[in-house]
This record gives sequence, C-alpha cells and structure tokens, in this order.
Amino acid sequence: MGPTQLTTQDHGKRVASVFEMEEEGLSLFPGSDNPPEHAENPPLKRKKGPAPKMLGNEVCSVCGDKASGFHYNVLSCEGCKGFFRRSVIKGAQYVCKNGGKCEMDMYMRRKCQECRLRKCQEAGMREQYVLSEEQIRLKKLKKQEDDQARTVVVRPNPPHPPSPSHKLTPEQLSMIEKLVAAQQQCNQRSFTDRLKVTPWPQVPDPNNREARQQRFAHFTELAIISVQEIVDFAKQLPGFLELTREDQIALLKTSTIEVMLLETSRRYNPEIESITFLKDLSYNRDDFAKAGLQFEFINPIFEFSKGMNELQLNDAEYALLIAINIFSAGPPDVSTDVNEAGQSSDTK
Repeated sequence: MGPTQLTTQDHGKRVASVFEMEEEGLSLFPGSDNPPEHAENPPLKRKKGPAPKMLGNEVCSVCGDKASGFHYNVLSCEGCKGFFRRSVIKGAQYVCKNGGKCEMDMYMRRKCQECRLRKCQEAGMREQYVLSEEQIRLKKLKKQEDDQARTVVVRPNPPHPPSPSHKLTPEQLSMIEKLVAAQQQCNQRSFTDRLKVTPWPQVPDPNNREARQQRFAHFTELAIISVQEIVDFAKQLPGFLELTREDQIALLKTSTIEVMLLETSRRYNPEIESITFLKDLSYNRDDFAKAGLQFEFINPIFEFSKGMNELQLNDAEYALLIAINIFSAGPPDVSTDVNEAGQSSDTK
C-alpha cells in the first residue's frame, strides 16, 4: 500500500502509538489580518542606530504578514527574516515558474522563492548584514568576555583552585565517536525514504478535507520514519542486541516518546521557530495545526525544543542523552538484564 492510499483511521492508530504528551499552555505565535504590502511601495530605509519602537500593527515589507522587527535593515516578519538568511548563507539560486512576475503576499511567499528573494532585496535587505554561524559564535564569545571583564571582583583571598576535570579514556572517546557516527548514519538512511512520504498539499484552503488528510498522512509517515531511526540507532548501542527480544521491545516502547522529543529538539531552528525533518522539510506550529494536531500537544513540543536549543548541546551530547534514555527507560523487570548486558559489553 502506497503512502497516499493510507486511510485516516490507519494514520490515527499509528499516531496514537507514537505521540503521547502531557498538556501545557502556550499560545500560538500570532499572525496578521493586515493586507500584504504591494510591490510598488518604496523600500523602507532606516538610519543607523537603535530600532524604533514597534506599535504592534506593523506589517512585513516583503509579504504583508505581521512584522516582528527590523531584520537586515528592513521591517519584516520572522518568516521572511529566516528565508533571507538561509538564502544568503546557502547562496541559493531560485527559478520562478511565472517569469519573475509573482506578486508577493503571505500565500505566494511559499510558492515562489525567486520572487520572494527579489522582494526582500527590493525592500532593502542587505546581504552584508547576514552573519555566518562562525561570526555569530565569535560575536557571542566576545560578548561573554566583555561581560566577564565588567563583573571582575577583586577578592582579598584567592579562591580555591578548581578541581581537575575528569578526562575521558581512549575507550570512552571511541564509544562516543561510534555513537555519533551511528546516529548520523541512521539520519542519512532515512533521507532515502523522503520520496515515499505523502507530499504536503499545496492547497490554499486550510479546511479542504482532502488536503487535511494528506497533511495528516504526511506527519504520520514522518513519525514512523523517526521511530525507525530510533530502532536502528538502538540496535547499534553496546549491549542492546545481547538483551532478549522481549526486553529490547520493552525498552523501545518506554523510551520512544522521550527520544523523539530529544530528536525533535535537535532539529529545532530558533530563527524561524520551526522543526526540520528529513534534512530540509521544515514545519512551524501552524503547519502542525494544519495537519490536524491540537495546540495543547504542539506547544509543549516547541517549548521543550526551544529550551533544549538554548543549552547548545552538540551531536555527542545528544547521542549520549538518547542512549542513556533508551537504557534507563525500561520497567524494573528488565533493569537487571540491561546492567548485565552493559557490563558484558564493557569487558569486551
């Protein structure tokens, strides 16, 4: 059975087995009912200095959505800010199917990237204002050094010397490298499944029944691929395959939701407040809602992802967290077997 033939009932059963979360209260990032700004309006020019105070009713100079502030010299929304940054960083080259004559608005911005990028430039966005990841890192580092320099306090007595940090053994470093490589390998394998996923419908009507079913199928199949990634990664953990099949299943059942949340937070982009699956498929809260998911389920996912992103964990730390989660999530009747398997792998 192909992806497009799956019924809503089938997807409901699969999603129920993958997604379960406690409720939290967070509001959706508000949109705007203001009409889009026409292309003939002159670009907004701003003098150097602090950004003027927002009144709350400003619209994006590119697409007409609600503006969030001045980004790269232009009053724009978060979506166009992120799109312009990604385009500059990647050196993207887009092609318009309409000969470069698309009138940009909140609907067309998703349809034509060439015209959207041109409108960003015409509105006054400047490529030289876009910082690379390295420039951002250096800027944050310099700010931290400046803050530390301003808060130095002269003490009469020197503080106690810091305790020596624990150094990892060559065996531990080797294991961490293997976990990171296994995680990346599992991610790469799932990219080949992208063509099997039901396409995201390009229908402007959010209440179209067929389009909602296709979006629901799309998200369900992404969840299934994510679960398969977790299973593949677990099989490469030291000691996991030495457990009985029943214990393996028990560990995966109890850890899958938590691990999926960790994987989701690893793919969260704070600049556009979106989560990316299969390398370059990004979805914001509104996209989740269009697929039929409720905000009491959506908001905790994004809030958790945002909090984890602020910790700035690297791939090794995420791989270790996921591995620990898988082995520590089992019920009491498998804990002894897990410990024995771990000890067995350590002696090899």
